[in-house]
Amino acid sequence: MENRWRGEVVLVVDDQHHRMKLTLGALAELEEELAEPSLMALVQRFETGGFSTRDVLALLCAGMRGGGVQMDPDTLAQAEIEGGPMRAAQAAAELLARAFVVAP
Repeated sequence: MENRWRGEVVLVVDDQHHRMKLTLGALAELEEELAEPSLMALVQRFETGGFSTRDVLALLCAGMRGGGVQMDPDTLAQAEIEGGPMRAAQAAAELLARAFVVAP
């Protein structure tokens, strides 16, 4: 079970549940990998629907690393994601949103 207040999102990949979260280091890597100048630019990219499949893969892989699993984009691209591409994009958006949620 995921803990939303810790920024966790669960994604089922190849029939295995993975608890993902974005650490500060993962966010910094994403900025560099996706060539964004700031966190806000990265968030806006997803909020405006201007993201690509490559962006989704990069975000999910960063979340996997934050959750303790090393998975590269090529491996994830070939994996079976429960819920398909729509669930992958939804999980990526949830990861990004939950990274900035303040617990009550």
